[in-house]
Amino acid sequence: MRLYWYPKTRSLRALWMLEEISAPYERVLVDLQAGGQHDPRYHAVNPMEKVPALEHEGACVAESGAIVAFLAEKFPQAGLAPPIGDVARGRYLQWLFFSSCIEAAITQKFANVQMPEGTAGWGSFDKVFNVLSEVLSASPYMLGDTFSAADVMIASDLHFVIGIFKMLEPRPEFTAYLERCRSRPAFLRAQQIDADGV
Repeated sequence: MRLYWYPKTRSLRALWMLEEISAPYERVLVDLQAGGQHDPRYHAVNPMEKVPALEHEGACVAESGAIVAFLAEKFPQAGLAPPIGDVARGRYLQWLFFSSCIEAAITQKFANVQMPEGTAGWGSFDKVFNVLSEVLSASPYMLGDTFSAADVMIASDLHFVIGIFKMLEPRPEFTAYLERCRSRPAFLRAQQIDADGV
């Protein structure tokens, strides 16, 4: 298994997920500063020329959310996704892909784009984080008491929005959630890899 990555990017999600599943993998640094993403060999892996991307047993997967979902399905023994047919899978998929709402909300706030809440697919910046607040005020993880791949996505987003970009004031429920998620050994390993950049 090969992960194409670069530090301080959405690659952290994939690194974290790979550490959670405890499967061996190789890291291939795509040097974004030197234009490595435009190399024709990497373009063949991910035509969008973004990181991360993953190769495994002939499959090429780009987009960090897709990589997280792929790994949860490929390594069910890690217990990071409800099995197909489980009623919890509906909410799992909802929260796994809620990152698209978070990213849109961040872009809206950063670019100061004004849109009616009823028109925007994500509602609004405040709506997105109020919804997350509601869930995390009632339970320790997005699926209640069970940590899942959806938490890899949501906690990664909150880590960046609150801890890195400082775009959102910390709320007690977010602080407690991030403490739980960021104390996981897999996250600590991924964060160290990301910090070392090698």
